[in-house]
Amino acid sequence: MSETISYTWRGAITDEEMVDLVRSHGGNAVAGWWSKVKEHSLGWVGARDGDGILVGFVNVAWDGGDHAFLIDTKTRGSHQHRGIGTAVVRMAVAHAHASGCEWLHVDFESELRGFYLDACGFRPTDAGLIHLPSRR
Repeated sequence: MSETISYTWRGAITDEEMVDLVRSHGGNAVAGWWSKVKEHSLGWVGARDGDGILVGFVNVAWDGGDHAFLIDTKTRGSHQHRGIGTAVVRMAVAHAHASGCEWLHVDFESELRGFYLDACGFRPTDAGLIHLPSRR
């Protein structure tokens, strides 16, 4: 059975929907997070099932110029491994490009390497990271 999924760029998403989506796969949702973050985003992609339930999401942060950053890619636990994550990332890539960005960055944990590099077309690069709470 094929389920229809609709995708939108900068469509309305409530904070409550984001909390529900994060919790759907065991994530630690923080109420109020999305309401604060969305104002600083170039845009975001939401995926909804035929009943209008948010089943996928990715946020595109940016520096106001050439660089955009994929963050918070999520797929509802019951909808994983159906191509929804790949589709939201592809739509985000297209919109970042259309917005004039030259580069789209993404950080990920090692178990997501195949998703981002193989399925979504990112290429590996050297990067650095500082965990700020750990600094003394």
